[in-house]
Amino acid sequence: MTEPRTLVDGIEFPESPRWHNDQLWFVDMFAQRVMTADLQGNTGVVAEYDDRLSGLGFLPDGTAIVGLMAQKKIFNIHTGKVHADLSGLGGHILNDMVVDNQGRAYVDHYASSRDPAVDSGDAIILVEPDGAFRIAAQGGLYRPNGLVITPEGTTLIAAMDPVHRLMAYTIGNDGSLKEGRVFADLGREGLDGICLDEAGAVWVATYRTCHFLRVLPGGEITDLIEAPDGRRASACMLGGPERKTLFMTSAHVPLNSQGVLAENVHDARGFIETLDVRVAGCGLP
Repeated sequence: MTEPRTLVDGIEFPESPRWHNDQLWFVDMFAQRVMTADLQGNTGVVAEYDDRLSGLGFLPDGTAIVGLMAQKKIFNIHTGKVHADLSGLGGHILNDMVVDNQGRAYVDHYASSRDPAVDSGDAIILVEPDGAFRIAAQGGLYRPNGLVITPEGTTLIAAMDPVHRLMAYTIGNDGSLKEGRVFADLGREGLDGICLDEAGAVWVATYRTCHFLRVLPGGEITDLIEAPDGRRASACMLGGPERKTLFMTSAHVPLNSQGVLAENVHDARGFIETLDVRVAGCGLP
């Protein structure tokens, strides 16, 4: 592999990178906006909201949707209207999202802000194309974060940050998630955004240890890339013309004396870097 190169800077906290229509789409979470970047690093703002954003996907007709975290709503970016209102679920926030080939969106739902290593009812919600929703999986989920769906559409893999595991679920005909099993246990690595390659490996960003890892089923790590200068690694995506360009999002974030995110989040400085890799991406997103 070559050395990483900076594609985008001057943003706050990039997340949820997606390769779509020959562009990288992503959210600038703290700046509350959806953006795009081309392979020359030219950026554009697609939409702005009054909430932090996480989770970005595309319906089969190309319509883009995005999750508003605290409001717990999924918005249609093109129309500006609510695609699905999950606020009735209560709880804390929404997080990442992946949309399947039928237009069904799987969305992380955090039930509370208590100890993230305690099973407090976190869930993955299934949102149908018409906006109806139901619980796809609950119980044994610990802050589900990055989500991917395998190319054949039969398996969903979720990153569970506080327990340091990638979990795999069989996708039923009705979209429900079942037969949860450990895809990989990564020890002390805290897991954030993920993507999948054609060899069945998962690339994962580790927020606390500032790594981008390529992980095989069972947990073998074949590649480790450090985010520069101690930046927090937030997500990754395989894209480009052959899907052999790894896009890596990271940021310097302000922390308080307890080591948690400070109030002045707009002081964060985010970057997107790219790296050419050997194995092409596949699956969704």
